[in-house]
Amino acid sequence: MFYTLTANPSVDLNITSEGLVKNEVNRTRNAVYTTNGKGVNVSFALKHFGIDSCVLGFFGGFSGEYILSECEKKGLKTAPILLDGITRINVFLNDGSGEYVMVNEGPEVPQEKQDEFLGLLERLEDAEYLCIGGSLPRDISTDYYDKILKICEKTGTKVIIDISSPKLKDLLSYRPLLIKPNDQELREIFGMNLRSVDDVKSALLRLYEMGAQNILLTLGEKGSYFYNGKEFYSCDTYKVKLLSSACAGDCFLSAFLGVWLTDPSNVKKALRLGAGAGANAAESAGIGDLQNAAEYSKHITVKKI
Repeated sequence: MFYTLTANPSVDLNITSEGLVKNEVNRTRNAVYTTNGKGVNVSFALKHFGIDSCVLGFFGGFSGEYILSECEKKGLKTAPILLDGITRINVFLNDGSGEYVMVNEGPEVPQEKQDEFLGLLERLEDAEYLCIGGSLPRDISTDYYDKILKICEKTGTKVIIDISSPKLKDLLSYRPLLIKPNDQELREIFGMNLRSVDDVKSALLRLYEMGAQNILLTLGEKGSYFYNGKEFYSCDTYKVKLLSSACAGDCFLSAFLGVWLTDPSNVKKALRLGAGAGANAAESAGIGDLQNAAEYSKHITVKKI
């Protein structure tokens, strides 16, 4: 079974306006409420690409109940740790020329709830994969990641990591199956500046030497790269009109995994479908329906470098 962990999920409010004027009432339209959190998004998108998964994480209040109910509507299994607080609500506002992103803090997660999750993870006998995505709630130390990965080492669970925390550097010693950084994370966490293709190759090689078994590097509109310890691949993008970037990376990862986990040798197909799904999500509120992902993938070029 494939499990996803979203320690700090959210409900996202996507809205549009004709522009923002300070100290005046700004009318918005096209309000769309979507469930969010990297792990939740990955589970939703994996379902679209034919892989069942179970959603793990901390959920509280009416917004937490909303996320869990949406998971159930889509046929996903859930194993939540329930909190007394309220799962956060984030706002993505597009004013016609750009996007404003307002991200809120999550609820408090008491120590007993943190321990409850670790106990749950230890008891999962069918956990073949665990995808860890997003941030930790404000009161959970990044050492919590070590506790999670040590349990996965013990149970033989393969780990996929998509986090922005500086802790990522330390977690490579656990030899995760796959990490999905972007250029900003490489710069801020590892001090790697990407100015050329040679810089990219050097960075991916270094991450591999530090412990990551596979690296999927996403660069937004500049494309993506993949390295598996043997071969480097580059992938371009399919141009769309941006509505919200919130879930594009998660959909890229999910579509990539949908192909790659079944056939690790078919990297080109995995990257093309990933890039197509990312583009489709970027022109949608939330992950959208991903109905155009396969069509977009036909227009995307992947090559070995």
